[in-house]
Amino acid sequence: MTTIDRLPPHSLEAEEAILGSLLIDPDAIFDVSIFLRPEAFYSAQNQTVFEAILALSDRREPLDLITLTEELRRQEQLEKVGGEAYIISLINAVPTAINAVSYGRVVEAASLRRKLIGAASTIANLAYDEAEDVNIVIDRSEQALFSISEQRTTRDLVPVKQIAREYLERIEQLHERGDDIIGVPTGFTDLDRLLGGLNKSDLLILAARPGMGKTALQTGIALTAATRYGKRVAMFNLEMSGEQLVQRMIATETRIDSQRLRRGQLHEHEWPIFMEAIGRLSETRIFIDDTPSITSNQLRTKCRRLYAEHGLDLIVIDYLQLMQAERSTNNRVQEISEISRALKGLARELDVPVLAAAQLSRAVEQRADKRPLLS
Repeated sequence: MTTIDRLPPHSLEAEEAILGSLLIDPDAIFDVSIFLRPEAFYSAQNQTVFEAILALSDRREPLDLITLTEELRRQEQLEKVGGEAYIISLINAVPTAINAVSYGRVVEAASLRRKLIGAASTIANLAYDEAEDVNIVIDRSEQALFSISEQRTTRDLVPVKQIAREYLERIEQLHERGDDIIGVPTGFTDLDRLLGGLNKSDLLILAARPGMGKTALQTGIALTAATRYGKRVAMFNLEMSGEQLVQRMIATETRIDSQRLRRGQLHEHEWPIFMEAIGRLSETRIFIDDTPSITSNQLRTKCRRLYAEHGLDLIVIDYLQLMQAERSTNNRVQEISEISRALKGLARELDVPVLAAAQLSRAVEQRADKRPLLS
């Protein structure tokens, strides 16, 4: 049998079992609906029944043979799903609802496999399109897979007892270490004393007017984290090339004038200093991406890959407003808000600090209210 002849992955038995389990134990919907969606059902008939169950649950109405039958009749779907006889057969399909979550996981797994097959087909079509730039093909392929993996990122409710126990262990470790810095050190003593370093899962916005040294400050923090503390740093610079950023780093490390560095005009005594700085920088675990107008999804995919291959301690972005929204709208403020939420989600997912620069408007100087605004 060829791939084309194969039926997509599915389990009608599991679909019927989960629906029957919900009819036997309606409270199981609270555990199942966390991860299972109507579109996960292969059978349109079973999908319609599950949607009706969710509708009753959303309205906090009781679920049984009679209420479900009436809900389907109200939606004019009862005969399409096989009538009352089919609902009765679902109840008879399982003796108990104890395995409801397991049945739901089987349905979810089959759905994910179907989505992977669809993504693979999409990727194949993209690859065959020779008119499309190969880098765009790669980005879109990664997005196709990422959109599937993203759907699986869910968190369950955790007893506070468990969180408190983990928190206690962390505090005991910090107490034994006797260090004020609990996150990634910035290299600025007063700032580290105030913040305790750049903490995991935090999104930190470094906001200032143009030309006030945001990039220099970010670069300094990244260099300190990587050279002095051996941290793994991902730097996304949307404003300058990777070579320009490295030049800034070398200028910071050597105190050699950046303009002379750019022109290669080094004095004889500066060459050893320059070569030593190059060697020191080459030994760090700094990873630079200078993709202009990168989207939050693209950035997340790259960080995920880096995290898996090398580990990751800090993400630096310069700067926020140069990032491109996933969906273009006429409201740039809304787009920036969505990008910020995506970056916060990334910080939490990878459990690393994200330091993002943001441009403030120069118009503050012309306003009576001097509070800064995004440019």
